[in-house]
This record gives sequence, structure tokens and C-alpha cells, in this order.
Amino acid sequence: MEERGDRDKFIIGNLVTDCHVLEGDGTRPIREDDVRIIYEAGQRRVQLPAEVQRWRGEIEAEQQRRKAAGEHFAWNNPRFAVESVVVSRTNEAELPLIQLSLCDADYYDFLATSVNLDTPLRAGSDATLRSQYLENADPVKAPAFLSCSFGVNVAVETAADGKMVFARRSTVVEGHNKERWNSSVNEGLAAIHDLPGDGSPIRLHSVARRALREELAVQDGDAVELELLAFGLDLRNHQWAAFYRAVLTDLSAEDLLARRSKGVEDKWEHDKFAFVPADPDHVLDFLLTPGRNWTPCAPALFYLALVRSAVLARGGDPSGRLDVEAAERRALKRLREARAAR
Repeated sequence: MEERGDRDKFIIGNLVTDCHVLEGDGTRPIREDDVRIIYEAGQRRVQLPAEVQRWRGEIEAEQQRRKAAGEHFAWNNPRFAVESVVVSRTNEAELPLIQLSLCDADYYDFLATSVNLDTPLRAGSDATLRSQYLENADPVKAPAFLSCSFGVNVAVETAADGKMVFARRSTVVEGHNKERWNSSVNEGLAAIHDLPGDGSPIRLHSVARRALREELAVQDGDAVELELLAFGLDLRNHQWAAFYRAVLTDLSAEDLLARRSKGVEDKWEHDKFAFVPADPDHVLDFLLTPGRNWTPCAPALFYLALVRSAVLARGGDPSGRLDVEAAERRALKRLREARAAR
């Protein structure tokens, strides 16, 4: 029998997430120059098994029907499938080196796989994409057709008033994350937006800035301290993600709300925002509130952002991570006391 390739899940207090952190712990950023993205436009396209091709055809037909009926529909934008994510180290300082290999895919490819991970492959069969490709093998090494999405997720802090920004996905977004609390902003890597016109490599920092602009109206001219903290894998929906921390140097929560009221490109993607004091105690209380539904990777993203902030507060000492762990214990104690008082 093939050896299982289980990957550990990120745990905060009593919250066990469906996120595996492949690289990064929040104590140091991953340098932009140390992320290499290999992609040859038009040279390779993701190959879908026959069952997935059928689902994709059904999705395309349904989206065309919605469009013709004047209903909300999903546009099939060009995207990428992740062929591999390879982590290594520099020779001297042993800093993280990340290599992403991508090929062509589109949004309907993504919907056909991510939405159908637990759909029986054939009538009367218990076999699914998850059971056949993920449960008895290493999900990090899954075939590219299961990885038709790469997301850039950003935890945003407002320096002017010290708030962490949380966003809830709306009811009209596609996929399984509707009405779930999520990262402050997030965007899927898209060929139409993120392929540089001069033929230079894709830059994840640029995708993060696009996410800030399209979802919070943070413009390219706004001062932002932006750091890449980690790479993770959503084990529930099998989606790769990069985790960023962004500190808005000159903006407050009120500034963001005022800009949103004046219009923002992707306003429809979120239906609610929360602005929480950015210290570990308040953020962890928000993350661990009973009954609050989260996307698989958002709690890990915000926790690592807290770690990075604590490390910087200690002048770069990685032991700042211990300050967040101490706040985690305090948050759990408050939870136990609240339950005992009921």
C-alpha cells in the first residue's frame, strides 16, 4: 500500500485549521528576489481527466445560461495551474528559496476541480478526486490539474490607528468560502492582470498590491510596508497561497471605510469588514470567537502577521514569537472562563 503523505494542519488554541504551512513562520520575511516563478506562456496547458472535463463543460454551460438570463455569472479568466512548489535554501545565510512552476489554466478548470473534490467520479462509486489523488498521497505533490489556483492573501494593519482588517466573503462569490471570514484582501494569480507586458517574471508583490487596490482602494501611491511571510496549502479546497503582511503607513480604518464608500473595484466580493486592535490579545480573541466561520488559511495568515509584528517590536529578535504564544494562552484562558460563567 502506498505510504500516506499527510501534512500537518495549523493549530491556534483549540482551532484546528485545514491549512498546511509549507514554508515560513513569521519571524523573517521571504525576500522577493528569492521567489522564482517559472512559466512559459502558451507552452503547456493543464490536462484534465475525462470526468473533470465533463464537470467543466457543465460549469461552462451553466455560467453561459446565467449570463444570458441576466444573472450573476463567473467570467472564465485565464489563470495558472501549479505544477510544483519547491523549497530550498541559499548557500550562505540559509534564507528560503521558493520555486513555483506554473502552466496555463482558466477559472472554469479551477471550479471543476475545487468544487468537486468530494463528488463521486462515477455513478455508484465511492471514489472521488480527494480519495484518489489526495488522501493516500502527499497533497503538496498532487497533479497540476488539482491546483488550478494560486492565491495571494494579505493581512492588513492600519498604522494610523493600529487596527487589523478582517473581511467576510459575500454570498455571490464562487466556491466553498461564501460567508466565511477571510484575509483582509486576496486575489488569485491571473494571466490577464499579473503577466508583465515586458516579458519579465511574475511578481507576487505586484499581485499583493493589486489585491490591496481592488478590494480596499489602497492605491499604488499609498505608502505600504509589504512583506511575504509564508507559503501555505488549503488542504480542504486544495488551493496554494502566499501569505503577506501589509502595514498601511498613513491610513486608518476610517480612511479605508471612506474610500470604500466612494467605490472600489471588487466591492461585491465582501459583505462585511471588522477592524480589530492589532495587538495579539484582541486579534486572537477575534480569531477564536466560537461560531465564527473561517476560510482554511486565514487564521494562519493573521497569526503569522502577529508573529512578524512581535519580532519587529523586539528589534528583530525571533523570540518575539513567544510573545504571541503567551497571548494565545491568555486567549484560551479567557475562553474557558467565559464558558464557565455561562
